[in-house]
Amino acid sequence: MSTLSVLTAMSGGVDSSVAAALLSERGYRVVGVTMKTFCYGDVSGPTRTCCGLEGISDAKSVAARLGVAHTVFDVEESFARDVIDDFVSEYAAGRTPIPCVRCNSFTKFRDLVVRADLLGCEYLATGHYARVERMNGTARLCRAEDDRKDQTYFLWGIPREVLERLFLPIGEMDKSAVRRKARDLGLSTADKPESFEICFVPDNDYAGVLRQYLGDDHPALGRGPVLLEDGRQVGEHDGYARFTIGQRRGLPGGFAEPMYVVEIRPDERAVVIGRGSSLARTRVEAAKANWLAPRPEPGEAVGARVRHGAPIIEGHIVASAEDGFAVELGLPQEAITPGQSAVLYRDDVVLGGGVIVS
Repeated sequence: MSTLSVLTAMSGGVDSSVAAALLSERGYRVVGVTMKTFCYGDVSGPTRTCCGLEGISDAKSVAARLGVAHTVFDVEESFARDVIDDFVSEYAAGRTPIPCVRCNSFTKFRDLVVRADLLGCEYLATGHYARVERMNGTARLCRAEDDRKDQTYFLWGIPREVLERLFLPIGEMDKSAVRRKARDLGLSTADKPESFEICFVPDNDYAGVLRQYLGDDHPALGRGPVLLEDGRQVGEHDGYARFTIGQRRGLPGGFAEPMYVVEIRPDERAVVIGRGSSLARTRVEAAKANWLAPRPEPGEAVGARVRHGAPIIEGHIVASAEDGFAVELGLPQEAITPGQSAVLYRDDVVLGGGVIVS
């Protein structure tokens, strides 16, 4: 009987290193792959993150330690088109995108499937903190055992057919157990620090990346009015793309209570500010939906997460279609932000998600 093969994404971080190790221990033939997402010689970007040059080197080192094959493949073109271009256009439109969702939805998993087929691998795997449950021949994406590390918020957009072939080996572990396993195996990534930056945004300089692609004279980076909700101007800003819903930094002072960004109006180049109470909303509308389970119908109870790290709030569906949905939350949530994701759950199971439009 032939050994089943698993194409395993190895970023050079400890999580994907341990995922590859666990699969190898379970008897699978592991083929490690690292994605080259942009040209490190020509474009400003990281060298020490898991997406940078050091990540490629660390992935190779771990693969050698485990005795598994490893290769690097180039996804620069699709990454630039699907992730970087979207990042730039969303900020220019006054929204706040999540590049990791775009990468997972359009670049990483789609390319992994293609490479798995080319290399004769039946399955694919990543080091994400999430679980895949298989019941009655159907795969379901489920939250990780450690809710503090759960990454299903970033995975709602993966193609439905990918789930049938996907392994997520560390989804039942917490971070300390993952690092302990890596140390036991002598992996060079065991104590590698986590990176929370976007891989193509060095030093979290969003404006620098936007300037590189849009130019200094783009309206998103130009001066415009800071308005109160009643329309009165109380100051000026140096580019609405530098702001997001719920932000306090960089706003005019002199108010009796803290003020927050409550709206961005790109057509007017305006940033609207208001009190914290103005941020609370109970209705969320999302577009570009992707369903990983049967689509819930209006009236059905669901749980919803509207930003990474936020609690899942119980609510009910008020509108549902293949390409979008609206959900009424049982408790108001602050800073529901266009461009971010709304992800729907039933218990631990991810039903699907979409991009917040209002």
